Parts: sequence; C-alpha cells; structure tokens
Amino acid sequence: MGTQNIQPAIVQFAQLDKLLALGRANSLWPMTFGLACCAIEMMATGASRFDLARFGAEVFRPSPRQCDVMIVAGTISKKMAPAVETLYDQMPEPKWVIAMGNCAISGGPFVFEGQYGIVEGADKLFPVDVFIPGCPPRPEALIEGILELEEKVTGSRRWPRVEVG
Repeated sequence: MGTQNIQPAIVQFAQLDKLLALGRANSLWPMTFGLACCAIEMMATGASRFDLARFGAEVFRPSPRQCDVMIVAGTISKKMAPAVETLYDQMPEPKWVIAMGNCAISGGPFVFEGQYGIVEGADKLFPVDVFIPGCPPRPEALIEGILELEEKVTGSRRWPRVEVG
C-alpha cells in the first residue's frame, strides 16, 4: 500500500450579494403605471409579439408594494407629481426607475419657457437609473432599457448588444 495523494474537492461559493443581484436582475417586477402615449408602447412590450417574459420582467404589478421597477412612461404634470412621488416612496428597497420617452426624460415638447405645468424630467422627482429616449420609444428600446438595468444590477450583461443601422 502506497500513499495516495487525496486532494479535497474544490468547492467554490459565490458571494451572497452577487447571487441576490442575479436573482433580482432576472425577475424584475415593473409597476403597471403609464402617464401618456409611451404607456401604449410599454403595453406592447409585454404582449406576445415582443415577449418581455424572455427577460423575466413580464409580471406587471398593480401595487407599488409588490414591484421593484417604476417605468415612468410619459409626461409628468406638476399636478400629478405628488402622486408619482408617493408611488415611488411606497416601493420597497431595492428599487429602480426607468424614464421612458422624451417627456419623462426632459418634459418633451410641452416645456417651452416654463409656460406649462410639466415636470422637466422624472429625475427632478427621484433618481432615475435608465433613460430611454424616443417619442415614443419602440418596444425594442424598452427591452434594451431593461437589459441595461439588469446590467446595472448585476455588473454584467447576459444578452449581447445589437447594432441597429
């Protein structure tokens, strides 16, 4: 009997926060919340043609207490701003915000020398993680925005970027 070189099995453990981030990024729950015409594109993204379920974000929730992503889709009027802030405050941590469309990013064409009662961007009310430009942006743009949010949460991208043009 010779001496056998018995090596212990190599076991690697991922850090808990990386596992939690991966789980969060692959199961984002957006709020059912639309303010203007961009909401139609947001609804189309969840339909069968674009199939948002492939990316784990198909569960649009009606209550802010059940969701972790607010997609601000459209124009925020100054009269509506307190209600939008209340919904944001009711969301549990961690929470993220996607500003979808030019109106949600900068007030859109309705802001002209301060004559209208429009908030000049959702970032004036709360922090925004992803901006999706367009008037209105296509459903593919919202999918790209969700993938960018997943990349922000996990630090890596699971789907390659597609060059359009």
